[in-house]
Amino acid sequence: MGWMSGPLVAFDLETTGTDVETDRIVTAAVVRLESHGAISEERTWLLNPGVVIPEQASAIHGISTAHAREHGASAASAIEEIAHALAGVLRSGTPLVVMNARYDLSLLERECRRYGVHSIADRLGTVLAPVIDPLVLDKHVDKYRRGKRALHALCAHYSVTLDDAHNASADAVAAARVVRRMAEQHEPIGMMPLADLHDLQVRAAAEQSASLQQYLRRTANPTAVVEPDWPVIPSRD
Repeated sequence: MGWMSGPLVAFDLETTGTDVETDRIVTAAVVRLESHGAISEERTWLLNPGVVIPEQASAIHGISTAHAREHGASAASAIEEIAHALAGVLRSGTPLVVMNARYDLSLLERECRRYGVHSIADRLGTVLAPVIDPLVLDKHVDKYRRGKRALHALCAHYSVTLDDAHNASADAVAAARVVRRMAEQHEPIGMMPLADLHDLQVRAAAEQSASLQQYLRRTANPTAVVEPDWPVIPSRD
């Protein structure tokens, strides 16, 4: 039956912005979905990011600086817990579903470095795998479809309900359900061994980045650079 008949664990972040090098985690969720789709485990975090949360970010996820400072956990302790939880998932061989993994996993890695916490890769002693990224996979299996590829758009395309967008837990669950629906519609993906599926996404993400970079250089910015690495952008320090 392939990996799609087993459990999936999904991970999502809400943050202070979109720069993996400088922005911070505000909320996080790790959710386990069983083969029949029911949620069997759910863990969420609210962090005090230690910086002001921009109004533009608060408008998206609903968390203000004041709320995070009053109710949020210490960023260092929460990031330790998140990294520990995700390392356990990957160590078990359970697929980790992350929408736009290049962003969420890279930002988490930078937060680990910022607070002197062991990264997921440090804990595993190897690369992060198996990861399943619905954004990368959708672009691979349906390359020429027009329109947006954000999570809400993928949910609409694959007939998955997303009731509370930009809530980390709701987004994580929706991403996992999109992946299952995608695997049902594109059977070769669903039947592929997880190691092969992970490697396919590494190649696909690099190809997609090269294509976008070429487009941007041709139409908007002749020096544009789009990171090819996936699921984590290596630190340039």
